Amino acid sequence: MDGLYSDKEILSDGLDTAKATTSYYNHFSNECSHERVRNVMLDILADEHDIQDDVFHMMSERGLYPTPAAEEKKITEAKQRFGGGCC
Repeated sequence: MDGLYSDKEILSDGLDTAKATTSYYNHFSNECSHERVRNVMLDILADEHDIQDDVFHMMSERGLYPTPAAEEKKITEAKQRFGGGCC
């Protein structure tokens, strides 16, 4: 069964799973009425975001998730459209 799935397929599946998992934990943390349970959910959510970031960087470093630089014109347009005061 060697080589059944490519690195890209495996990592893409991992990234998709991490994205879905963060969505679920975010939803669960919003629904908690008990502060201690909510804090546990938020801690797990942070861990899941770290996993998602790790998988993304693995893919990016291997050229499996290219992220081209944004054009300066598009950055300026986005800042104007969304208020642009933060950065």
